[in-house]
Amino acid sequence: MVKEKAIDAAKKIKMLVFDVDGVMTDGSITYDEDGKEYKTFNAKDGHGIVRMNKSGFITAIITARNNGTVAHRAKNLNFTELYQGHKYKLPALEELIKKYNLTYENVSYMGDDLPDICILEKVGLACCPKDAVKEVCDICNFISTRDGGKGAVRELCDFILDAQGIEKDYIVAEGPNK
Repeated sequence: MVKEKAIDAAKKIKMLVFDVDGVMTDGSITYDEDGKEYKTFNAKDGHGIVRMNKSGFITAIITARNNGTVAHRAKNLNFTELYQGHKYKLPALEELIKKYNLTYENVSYMGDDLPDICILEKVGLACCPKDAVKEVCDICNFISTRDGGKGAVRELCDFILDAQGIEKDYIVAEGPNK
């Protein structure tokens, strides 16, 4: 659901910031017998991030947990910034805004749960997956039609590209297997 003024807000976005659990994943956390944590990501969401990077947007993750799988995914998709272990996320966002000389209205943030509200209340485009908690949905001006880890990130990326009139790059493969 796109609330009033979301398209105008999307036109001003220069940086997309994401939570991980419940946004880039479905929120499931799997452990092996040694306590190693695993996450599952959506390939279509990843393609959306790649397209945003290729279109010149800053992409970032701010997450409360520390996880090697997240670091690997961020590196694989060429996220501009990765902040792990930030239970209170607002200082990390403020650091990003300062570093890239932006304002809150230049930022889109997608979160799904109560710890994300401190950021969602400030950014220009507050976003969440369809299955976010009610308190988050109530303050977001973009609510994906998809659940977290099931294409919500991709839907947001496409929405911003469309709002800014940026042609979608359908061929992103590089290297010998073009």
